Amino acid sequence: MADKIPSLNGLKAFESAARHMSFTKAAEELNVTQTAISHQIRRLEEELGVRLFLRLKDGLALTNEGQAYFPGVRSAFHELRYCTEMLLESRNNSVLTISTLVSFASKWLLPRLASFQQACPTIDVRVTASTERVDLRKGGIDAAIRYGVGDWKGVRADWLMADDIFPVCSPRLLQGPTALRTPDDLAQHTLLQISGVTSGDWSAWLSAAGQPTKLAEGSRLTFDLAMMAVQAAVDGLGVCIGRSTYVEDDLRAGRLVAPFDLRLRSDLGFYFVTPHELADSPKVQAFRSWLMDSVGFGAET
Repeated sequence: MADKIPSLNGLKAFESAARHMSFTKAAEELNVTQTAISHQIRRLEEELGVRLFLRLKDGLALTNEGQAYFPGVRSAFHELRYCTEMLLESRNNSVLTISTLVSFASKWLLPRLASFQQACPTIDVRVTASTERVDLRKGGIDAAIRYGVGDWKGVRADWLMADDIFPVCSPRLLQGPTALRTPDDLAQHTLLQISGVTSGDWSAWLSAAGQPTKLAEGSRLTFDLAMMAVQAAVDGLGVCIGRSTYVEDDLRAGRLVAPFDLRLRSDLGFYFVTPHELADSPKVQAFRSWLMDSVGFGAET
């Protein structure tokens, strides 16, 4: 019995009846008779050698064994339903699943996505955001927007754009006795920093501005997501070392200002990455073309 899976019909009847706590509702859900449900569950109980239900005058109740068995069976059927849904969606050419970084999705992609939906209304875009790089050959991902030098193996990587690095802050920080007028004034303010691959941005910019890099070690707040650091700057909590991709909309709207003219061009950039076998599919080509148009073929936006 250890290597044997019980009757799937019996398990399906048990899962439905236990979920509804009713043979009648299980029969309606599975489109069979109540008698069939009762027989299937009884055969399952005989096969297992365990009683799963108590048939009471006022309804059903799970036995102790049934209560212990139900969560695992329910989870297994939930996983089967989910896997089946993912399989069917993967065959649907109208569904395009894009993976990208959380901050890029929030600060750049989502505010622009409506224009793609208008241009290609038959394509259903699914955006999955993560702080880690995903495997494009797992999880039904069609394409990704990645940040780096474009040297990923086994995929097609199309250049999108690079970032400029420069401080940004709330307009309020340009006023008062500690107003930001020159880079020297940064010593009087909290520096908002981002951990991870861009953690050296403040040091690089301060060095280029002729300021001591030890300023980046003074009063500071550190965030693991760029979108959080940008929002902190909007809220007036300090001066953020911004990247153009994440701050351009806030600058345009006046929520942020760039107090200094100096900008550094990052060595890293954003790429549209696709598995070779999907790179020329119509839905991927449509999204690639829209991205290229949105960023001006890699030019500054």
